[in-house]
Amino acid sequence: MPLTSHSSDVVSRAPGKLYIAGEYAVVEPGNRAVLVAVDRFITVRIASCSPAGGYAGTISSRLYANGSRPWHHRPQDGQAEAVGGEDDYIISAIRVVEALVTQGGGQPRSFDLSVSSELEEDDGRKLGLGSSSAVTVATVRAVAVFYGLAADDLTVYKLAMLASDTVQPIGSGGDIAASAMTGWVAYTSPDRSWLRRARQRAGAGGMSDLVEADWPGLSVRRLPSPSLRLQVGWTGAPASTPALVADVQTRSHGADDYTVFLRDSQDCLARLITAIEDDDAARIMRQIARNRALLAGLSRIGGRTIETTELARLVEIALDHGATAKSSGAGGGDCGIALCPPATDLVALRAAWETAGIRPLDLSVYSQDSSAACAADPAEARADSSTASPVKVTP
Repeated sequence: MPLTSHSSDVVSRAPGKLYIAGEYAVVEPGNRAVLVAVDRFITVRIASCSPAGGYAGTISSRLYANGSRPWHHRPQDGQAEAVGGEDDYIISAIRVVEALVTQGGGQPRSFDLSVSSELEEDDGRKLGLGSSSAVTVATVRAVAVFYGLAADDLTVYKLAMLASDTVQPIGSGGDIAASAMTGWVAYTSPDRSWLRRARQRAGAGGMSDLVEADWPGLSVRRLPSPSLRLQVGWTGAPASTPALVADVQTRSHGADDYTVFLRDSQDCLARLITAIEDDDAARIMRQIARNRALLAGLSRIGGRTIETTELARLVEIALDHGATAKSSGAGGGDCGIALCPPATDLVALRAAWETAGIRPLDLSVYSQDSSAACAADPAEARADSSTASPVKVTP
């Protein structure tokens, strides 16, 4: 696969996400979820540099204790590696894209990479909007453009999923799908056990084949935006998604009630997706309420609190204002969502949330095609991919 490279800087951004429904069931392969991308972003900037002191460049982010960390290409195999620290989502994303580069006959290059985020509070508290997935997606897009690879949304999802799975293997990939596809997204998780076996068989030289392959169980597609209006409230209590999901899974696996939960969730999500496609507000609201009840049952099975007192109050207030609502994501804190009919008084709803100590977030659903998500020059609206080589993917 011939490669070209961009000499100019690259700027890429990826949106955060929120789960609408299906957040726990989707962790099991083949199970469904619905998500939305929201208009807060992580931005990744790449600038070509000259290697110095054995380093390929520097990664700058406020998430690092020192604000930055050097990285290099390992002498033994040329793969990207952080210097003096463990690999993270950024390094893993660089590595999977560069595997495509070297497979196509290209050579790894040196560059500086910086990250800025709108997905946390100024004090660093996370809002539960999927910052890890957004930074992975943004890095994949930026590095792909830097090397002249034209990657569509599904390719970006697959590369980001492979990068994320190396760092946090428990994830379903739903947040990655929402960040890569944007808008309203219907998602079914792939068989990660198959994926890891296929990756091991493919090795470093088989990345292109792995990306082009059909992934068992995977389905990801955009949905039309329904007429219900999305409102988001933040409890102010950040939650650890991996810890909550792992704990609930460990406590629930093998229980007959868990099997019933998965079956009922599949039915609920199928009905919800059809209702969204039909823009049937009443049916959408019924399935959101049903999904909330299913999560309450899972909470009892797993012995862990998903809907906290603050989230329950958020839901009650939304119901009082004629909306439907539930926790979003792993629960245990973070955000709740409300889907509001046109007649809902949003000002009154948000004021009632604030009185209850719940912070309304100024978020909207974000939808944009991938061509406008990454620029080879900050002054340009989109990347110039006229000479880039596409990575073909079979849907």
